Amino acid sequence: MGVQQSRSPWPGTLAAGAALVLGAWLLHGGGSPVLPPAPGAGQSLSGFAPVSVVPPLGRSVPTRIRIPTVRLDAPVTEIGLDADGHLQAPPEGDRNLAGWYPGGASPGQRGTAILAGHVDNRAGPAVFYALGSLHRGDRIEFSRADGATAVYQLYAIEVHDRKDFPDDRVYHQAADAQLRVITCGGAYSEKNGYEGNVVAYGFLAGTTAPGKAA
Repeated sequence: MGVQQSRSPWPGTLAAGAALVLGAWLLHGGGSPVLPPAPGAGQSLSGFAPVSVVPPLGRSVPTRIRIPTVRLDAPVTEIGLDADGHLQAPPEGDRNLAGWYPGGASPGQRGTAILAGHVDNRAGPAVFYALGSLHRGDRIEFSRADGATAVYQLYAIEVHDRKDFPDDRVYHQAADAQLRVITCGGAYSEKNGYEGNVVAYGFLAGTTAPGKAA
């Protein structure tokens, strides 16, 4: 239900894991897991990652995330680390809530912005259930507390097994403005839950200037 990652290259900050995944959404009366969409092979990173040439914004807390392609519109809350230094997911009971890790960049800022959220919970699909259905070129928009908007363009959507999670590729603090959106995915078993993570990679493609926040 949450997100599970490997150890981050950020010394003393983001580490392995998050909320444990206890199961996938079950069909009423069927008992068969309804697994979330998985990205196609053609959505994997091809060649070098694009570098944003858009002037970055200053730091400001994100307030909402929108993905027009899948009609996602959700508030954003801050997420931290647990006692073991593991990334925490947003509260499981709220199916339409994304989490931003403030130890990284804020959306629009130079660096790598990290967002995470549940793929499902016991009530059904959650905020990032459709993450694996996105395609290169799709856009993710963020409203910020300063009234600015940051728009990222996706260049890869991949599934990474927990045992081979590419820490540096996902968590490395970029010299330009980059985005990573993470949820659970991959193979699923009743014993271990989801075996991996879906990660969407994006670069800053546009901004609007700070102004009166909505």
